[in-house]
Amino acid sequence: MTIWGTGEKAGASRFFHFKRLLLLRTRVYIDGYNLYYGCLKGTNYKWLDLVKLFKEKILPSITAEVEGAQLQLDLEQLTIKYFTAEILEKVAKDSDSRTSQSSYLGALAKHSPDSLEIIRGNYSLIEAHAKHIDPLDPEKWPRDCQKVTIWKVEEKKSDVGLALHAFKDAILGEIDHAVIVTNDTDIQPAMEMINSLTKVKIGLVIPTRDHQRTPNQELKDQALWVRTHITEDELKSSELPRVIPARRTYSKPLSWYPRPDLIEKALEISKENGKKRSDVFKWLQQPNPYWEHKLPLDMLCNEAEGQKVLDFMANWNNGNA
Repeated sequence: MTIWGTGEKAGASRFFHFKRLLLLRTRVYIDGYNLYYGCLKGTNYKWLDLVKLFKEKILPSITAEVEGAQLQLDLEQLTIKYFTAEILEKVAKDSDSRTSQSSYLGALAKHSPDSLEIIRGNYSLIEAHAKHIDPLDPEKWPRDCQKVTIWKVEEKKSDVGLALHAFKDAILGEIDHAVIVTNDTDIQPAMEMINSLTKVKIGLVIPTRDHQRTPNQELKDQALWVRTHITEDELKSSELPRVIPARRTYSKPLSWYPRPDLIEKALEISKENGKKRSDVFKWLQQPNPYWEHKLPLDMLCNEAEGQKVLDFMANWNNGNA
């Protein structure tokens, strides 16, 4: 991974007090839209434990110095602000998108009530006009192209909310270290003001998997350190528990598994054999000596190994379980 330290930039003298600090109070500000489209869309990592990801994976990997002193973060008291917006049913790609997102946000809030705060924006859906690219002459200037009516979907308040919260927390002295998770230049003015008006240090995490997006230079220039990507292994090993118990139980949506069709078949078979859903998932998540201690749930990620699990389960009443 690549991490840039920028302790030599103009204004570094404002960190003169750094050596007297033991642990920096750290807060992470996550642009949920950027994180989803940069790291999670099209993957099986959407049931993501944000606190675990940053507390145990990303922030311990950071090595940065200010005037010769190593950055020391208070990870035990780490807090996260997660900025997101609820999906509109009219534009949702899948029929369960809204319910899946609702389950996830409920699970996050219940799992880490003292460490994570969810700040909600909203989506707007309006009719708008745009210039249509001429398929016969793609190089034609926009002014000469035909205007068409489109549906315009925009996320509102999230990036502004992130900028304001980060600036407010810095000005009020609630933090010593702000970690901004975005690649959106709309946040740059807030970062610049934090640098100009406070002694709070800024770190930047680009929400992308293995360098799929180039860090924006305007954001990099305002950061003490930059983490250029989040790895596949970090995402994979930072999953929430499948079920978060609460007054209303939150469970990982079936559609968020690699092969939901195979899991549905497994649940159908278990129901026919009189097995409880909770007991089946408990069995699926235990290493099985019958398959070299693999997890049956992992085996249900592909057709060949998944079929072995389904065949095994079909014979449960014959003494296989």
